Amino acid sequence: MSAPWLAIDTATDLASVAVGAPPGAQSGAHVQGARRHEIVQLIAFALSPLGLRPADLEGVVLGDGPGSFTGLRIGWAAAKGLVQETGLALRAVPSLMAAAAGAALKLDPVPVAACFDALRGQVYGALYVFHPGHVETLVPPAVMTIPEFADRTSVRPKLVVGDGAMRYPGEVERWSGAAPVPLESLPPLAAMLLAIVTREGAARTIDDVLTAEPVYGRLAEAQVKWEARHGRPLPDSPGASR
Repeated sequence: MSAPWLAIDTATDLASVAVGAPPGAQSGAHVQGARRHEIVQLIAFALSPLGLRPADLEGVVLGDGPGSFTGLRIGWAAAKGLVQETGLALRAVPSLMAAAAGAALKLDPVPVAACFDALRGQVYGALYVFHPGHVETLVPPAVMTIPEFADRTSVRPKLVVGDGAMRYPGEVERWSGAAPVPLESLPPLAAMLLAIVTREGAARTIDDVLTAEPVYGRLAEAQVKWEARHGRPLPDSPGASR
């Protein structure tokens, strides 16, 4: 792909946007802080230095989660609106994969884990190996504790990255033998989305933009409380038919 793509990730408090022809990013922006996902402004900020308009892009690649429910909804809503207006292609890459890819940049193909804080003593976690042409998923994204994560695989990660890893440093170091790596020390997730989107096993293509949703990891807290109070699934929710 030679035409530029727009990458957006809002799975964590460190929202990011990048523009470039995969696997490179020529422009980008990021902002840190809970509920501060000013994505429309970030998109304009990233496109402006390159003199690009949305119609000049080939497509959009989104961080697929799991992560912040509100953050993912904001990022996906902005991207879906842009794609519906311009007819651009849309792909999604797990946000955990992008985080692990940032930590793996200077490593040989070794296992790297990513953990985002899921609260309640849990993390959103996944384990990957990054090869030159493809990404191998050893443990797919799931909600679990660090010890549960370690029990799911006999593979010991070289590094564990993310705010979830930083929240439980002792458990991470006992598992991996290395200190956890903060997201702030790595390239923005949007830049890593561009870096790996063309590798086999990294991205899914979104064909139905209207109904597509990210991988939230679990239900939003507000939905959990509503369903507990009413004793039934929230109408029009993904679980309404269960």
